[in-house]
Amino acid sequence: MSNDLPLSKENILDAAEQVLRRFGPDKTSVVDVAKVLKVSHGTLYRHFSSKSALREAVTERWLQYNISEPLKNISEPFDGNAKEQLRLWMDTLIRSKRTYAVDDAEMFAMYAAVTLEAVDMITLHVDQLIGQIAGIIEKGIQSKEYRVVEPVVTARAIFNATSRYHHPAHAIEWQSATIDQDFASVWDLIISGISL
Repeated sequence: MSNDLPLSKENILDAAEQVLRRFGPDKTSVVDVAKVLKVSHGTLYRHFSSKSALREAVTERWLQYNISEPLKNISEPFDGNAKEQLRLWMDTLIRSKRTYAVDDAEMFAMYAAVTLEAVDMITLHVDQLIGQIAGIIEKGIQSKEYRVVEPVVTARAIFNATSRYHHPAHAIEWQSATIDQDFASVWDLIISGISL
């Protein structure tokens, strides 16, 4: 069981993600990942201290590439319409989570499980997203679309107020026939609260 290629963290994460998609998060072991890489499972423990650490790293990378980066691409440019930009950001977050819950169910299930286990990593992820919302709010204040508010506090409130529509704990609710109408009502309340 020898692999002549150099073993990097990225190689391990790629293999782990492949195995997780095949077997699901509950049935995947470090030994399964090692088999794909043609190394001993002990070799993997030199890079990741435990199965939990490996799962957390896979989830962190998945969140970064699939959630954080696409949202960052929406939050950074500014064309002068903060209301539309914030709505696009929120719609993209919600649509992404709903899509991944169905089309990438194994990775989404792992993400949902990790939200309960890896509090520090999830807190950093959430803080990153809140920072993106705060940036949009700051631009809206400068363009006189939004009232003067504390951007980070307001961004956190918006993120928390909309959690039913994007937090994995609520995924079963996303199938409701009224979920989009419910979100629209919450959104109207949020926007009326921060708009001039």
